[in-house]
Amino acid sequence: MTRLCLNLVIAATTLTTTQFVLGEEDTKSWWPQWRGPSRDGMVQMKPWPDTLSGDAVQQLWRVELGPSYSGPIVGGAKVFTTETKDQKWEVVRAYDLTTGKPIWETRWEGSMTVPFFAASNGSWIRATPALDDGRLYVAGMRDVLVCLDAENGEQVWKIDFVQQFQTPLPSFGFVSSPLVAGDWLYVQAAASLVKVDKRTGEIVWRTLEDGGGMWGSAFSSPFLADVDGRSQLLVQTRQKLAGVDPEDGTVLWTQDIEAFRGMNILTPTVSESAVFTSSYGGRSQLIRLSEDNGDWRTDPIWDNRLQGYMSTPLLIDGHAFLHMRNQRAACIRLSDGEITWISQPFGRYWSLVGQGAKILALDERGELLLLKANPEAFEILDRRQIADDETWAHLAVVDDLLVIRELGALAVYRWSGPRQP
Repeated sequence: MTRLCLNLVIAATTLTTTQFVLGEEDTKSWWPQWRGPSRDGMVQMKPWPDTLSGDAVQQLWRVELGPSYSGPIVGGAKVFTTETKDQKWEVVRAYDLTTGKPIWETRWEGSMTVPFFAASNGSWIRATPALDDGRLYVAGMRDVLVCLDAENGEQVWKIDFVQQFQTPLPSFGFVSSPLVAGDWLYVQAAASLVKVDKRTGEIVWRTLEDGGGMWGSAFSSPFLADVDGRSQLLVQTRQKLAGVDPEDGTVLWTQDIEAFRGMNILTPTVSESAVFTSSYGGRSQLIRLSEDNGDWRTDPIWDNRLQGYMSTPLLIDGHAFLHMRNQRAACIRLSDGEITWISQPFGRYWSLVGQGAKILALDERGELLLLKANPEAFEILDRRQIADDETWAHLAVVDDLLVIRELGALAVYRWSGPRQP
């Protein structure tokens, strides 16, 4: 049963604020989905400062919450986040971006426990929601997709994929982050890829069925791109990479991807008419796509020994900047697969956001790094411990604000460079 709780201030929730206030221009901020406005981790805005030190980064507010891996979503004057509460409820909250004041809360019963060997990774909500046209689309662990009114949190529609398709409950929960394009919503759920009418919740088609359960149910998220003159959904299942026609669900091509226990986690990334991916227990590779009279070909351009893990890379000026399974970062030249540098080890995970020739990397230990996107050498411009809690959720950057979902909190920072005397 769904229970909606609107405009509540929960006594157990603590909010920390400072005297800093956001200006009117901040209400135009926008981070609507997984990996940002273009779903590629890149942002277009005024140049970033060169430092994270001293008062260059100042906390505006912080609110303590239950655990979540979902990245924060920002739209207009609101920031949205999820949490799993009391090992029973999945909760979605909206806060005022300028003050941290709670606006609304919505919850439903729907938590689950992951397998014992993955217990250290937590049994809480994982997928990053999507915001579009005043509605928020949230994936719950038990393979449910919930559409909420972003203004007040009221439920518009809900799909229970396990109930509707009689598919197995995904053993690791609903991981794939929804993709909105036009009037449609695409998501890897129901042990497949599904197209949904975003207004009504009606399912239009279903394809790439994989059986679900322990070794199905995707870890990756779909990406929409124009490749060789054709719009297609790039979809990574646990075993393969595929191109799908977004109109009718036709599978245009597939390419097997080697991975240990199906750990294909990265979102596919596009360089001109080629797709880059990298897998745990497999290799990094660039695959050229081409069409000849309706027949699609997948031609490997190169592969190398580097193994990605959970961090989808940034593609900047012909190079892939990748954080890997062995906790090191690397730069790969896309033209030939040459590894131009490999760094020393860091944490187990980086969420990456790029702007021009700079990269922000937030690792799961709460350390924020400012890097130069230098293809010749690994170059740290600055670094800062920004959270004492774990930070597995994807960093969001909007204008001069950093929005960070700690495992047990949500915090907003202003990043504007050192103050002038």
